[in-house]
Amino acid sequence: PTGDSRMVLQAQEEIIEMKDVFSVKLKRRRFVGQKKGGTLLGITIFKCLNKEENKLTDCAIHLHNLSEDHCHSWFRHLKEILNGFQNRPKSLKVFVNPSSHKREATHVYYEQVAPLFKLADIKTDVTVTEYEGHALSVLKECELQAFDGVVCVGGDGSVSEVAHGLLLKAQIDAGKDADYITTPVRAPVPLGVIPAGTTNILAHTLYGIKHAVTATLHIVMGHIQPVDVCTFSTPSKLLRFGFSAMFGFGARTLALAEKHRWMPSNQRKDFAFIKTLADLKPEECELSFLPLQIPQEDSHENDRITLLYLGSKDQWHKIQGHFLNVSIMAIPCLCSMAPRGLAPNTRLNNGSMALIVVQNTSRTDFIKHLKRYASIKNEFNFPFVETYTVQEVKVQPRLKSGPEAKENTYLNAASAEENYPWNIDGDLMKEASEVHVRVHPQLINLYGVNTDDLESSHATCNCI
Repeated sequence: PTGDSRMVLQAQEEIIEMKDVFSVKLKRRRFVGQKKGGTLLGITIFKCLNKEENKLTDCAIHLHNLSEDHCHSWFRHLKEILNGFQNRPKSLKVFVNPSSHKREATHVYYEQVAPLFKLADIKTDVTVTEYEGHALSVLKECELQAFDGVVCVGGDGSVSEVAHGLLLKAQIDAGKDADYITTPVRAPVPLGVIPAGTTNILAHTLYGIKHAVTATLHIVMGHIQPVDVCTFSTPSKLLRFGFSAMFGFGARTLALAEKHRWMPSNQRKDFAFIKTLADLKPEECELSFLPLQIPQEDSHENDRITLLYLGSKDQWHKIQGHFLNVSIMAIPCLCSMAPRGLAPNTRLNNGSMALIVVQNTSRTDFIKHLKRYASIKNEFNFPFVETYTVQEVKVQPRLKSGPEAKENTYLNAASAEENYPWNIDGDLMKEASEVHVRVHPQLINLYGVNTDDLESSHATCNCI
């Protein structure tokens, strides 16, 4: 290493693993304003450094040598090794949502992300989105074979739109009917998530942290994680692809926040949460679900599953009643408010969804349940909370009517007087009719890691 000659003599031998290196450059001394040429000083190696709390950072190691032949020989050889690593992208399609959170996404991309992509010699094609659905319309026309991956800089809603667009494009290219998809094909390229929103659930779940540089380096290093995806459909059409959804309290909070977009993001979120809590009311609906079928010999691997049915195949279960909140999640959904995740009993790619049902209870008890998410206590250890591990779920709201109403009077799109909002990955969807949710194992690759491997301590048991 270069530097003070006395320090160099005392320096310990250092070993760098090439799997941690993402770029190598020839180092030259140049005058101010000089773009090319200059005196050769050696080579600089850029490596990815793993710091505490799951944070990644880049660091430069300068190697000193004045010989053009030596430096070019080493440079060519190191570049050859770097080009041999699989999954590292050379070309990316990037979507930036300039209105995410505090309108910081553009700044985050150009200040923190783009320089690292340039350093790693990754070509980028950037679209700064101008309206909701812009990324979706671009992806439908995009020639994805020209790229190694797609990157979204924004919040959960932006990422959800890009993931949906990526998967929808894959179905269209495969010649499938986009309205009715039972067995979707996988996304052709991985998706990278750069957090620049309010909650950033997907980023937290993939990286264990909200940190743009960490997210960028996972993309640069080609860390690939296969992830399960859900399809949300009405009986007649596909609504969208997504990772998680809430019906009831979680959706009504988002619907109220969307009505107050003129407020600052954190203030809007707090206001909507408190107001929805003050007006807390249950939704009357029928839930049908198909429990996860696990071969008997594999059941020991699923010791974290809260409730497991090993009944006959295609055996649907039904629950009717008044529910404060219904969560359907194919991923753990980590965030700052729920460090263990909103659905800690599921994984990124175990082929199942967590169905979490909160039945009608007092406001005080409901708040106790919500507070548990922020602690290490079991948030499901309440008599009014039920959790299931499922493959499919159907949610059918009931008409608001008096006790004399007939038992079988369920909502349909024509008779609905009120829209029943859904919160799908932080995106508001208003659907009044039956919604059918299916999980599709490892349907998309995301840049990131399995946060199970990052955790220093594991919960030993989640059983009720």
